[in-house]
Amino acid sequence: MENLDLIVGEAKAAFAAISDPDALEQVKARFLGKSGQITELLKGLGKLPAEEKKVAGAAINVVKTAVESALNERREAIRKAALAARLAEEALDVTLPGRAEARGGLHPVTRTLERIEALFRSIGFEVADGPEIEEDFFNFTALNTPENHPARSMHDTFYLQNPDGSVADKVLLRTHTSPVQARYMQAHVARYGQLEKMPEIRIIAPGRVYRVDSDATHSPMFHQVEGLWVGEGVSFADLKGVIADFLRSFFESDDLKVRFRPSFFPFTEPSAEIDVAFMSGPLEGRWLEIAGCGMVHPDVLRIAGIDPEKYTGFAFGMGPDRLTMLRYGVNDLRLFFEGDLRFLRQFA
Repeated sequence: MENLDLIVGEAKAAFAAISDPDALEQVKARFLGKSGQITELLKGLGKLPAEEKKVAGAAINVVKTAVESALNERREAIRKAALAARLAEEALDVTLPGRAEARGGLHPVTRTLERIEALFRSIGFEVADGPEIEEDFFNFTALNTPENHPARSMHDTFYLQNPDGSVADKVLLRTHTSPVQARYMQAHVARYGQLEKMPEIRIIAPGRVYRVDSDATHSPMFHQVEGLWVGEGVSFADLKGVIADFLRSFFESDDLKVRFRPSFFPFTEPSAEIDVAFMSGPLEGRWLEIAGCGMVHPDVLRIAGIDPEKYTGFAFGMGPDRLTMLRYGVNDLRLFFEGDLRFLRQFA
């Protein structure tokens, strides 16, 4: 019996020294396996007399039960320790504030474009769109700028290349959104030109344009919003009224001064630059160029199929990027397109 008590003590000590479940099963074999100490004792019962066999068998079963009990206790202790360690590692403090998902926001130029579209829609203009990869005809020729015209030198144009590296046949990234006006007029004439009185055209054409240029106030990709109003009796006075009303509404200032300076554009005649002067703030008293405009050139109307003797119109073009700079007090256009979230979050 003394040896049996030693086996129980030895088993408990061996189990207590183990913290890994797999290692515990290996130690179990020393006592309860096919060749374990207790198993060998049970095998030896057959050599004992009947009376001794009964007593010894009962004693061995008591030891076996004690060892199995110690084994199960250690298994449970190891399981609880592993669970406690996992819970500690994956602890969640429910008193901490939640981690909200990052919120996005509209780009400041997008905000400006939406504001411009809303203001012009409020006075009856539609929003028109067109391709950014444009044909030379619509980008230049249809706007009274044929090949070798000096005005083409005003645009540093991205011409597209063929796979072999040669310049594609008169295909380019549009340098302004005026081609949308040319396309819209042609489509309008095709739809309504047979009527005795053609409905008026009143559109704005916002979108991205491209020129080979980059500095604090220019970007190779930038935005333009161009407008067009064609109808019977449309005059320069209408142009001035529309532009002045828009600018005062956009900048939310009735004290804004607007002036028109004579200029030149091949697709308008007469043409003018539009300047504004703020009556308060850091730009008080300074004249800033905002847009270009003019009466649609008769040749542009003819190319579109519109009779310039019956219909007149005006067109204008402005840079929403520059309007955004003025509205938010930003002095470098490139900041809008560098993708720096630290800068852009200010406008979210």
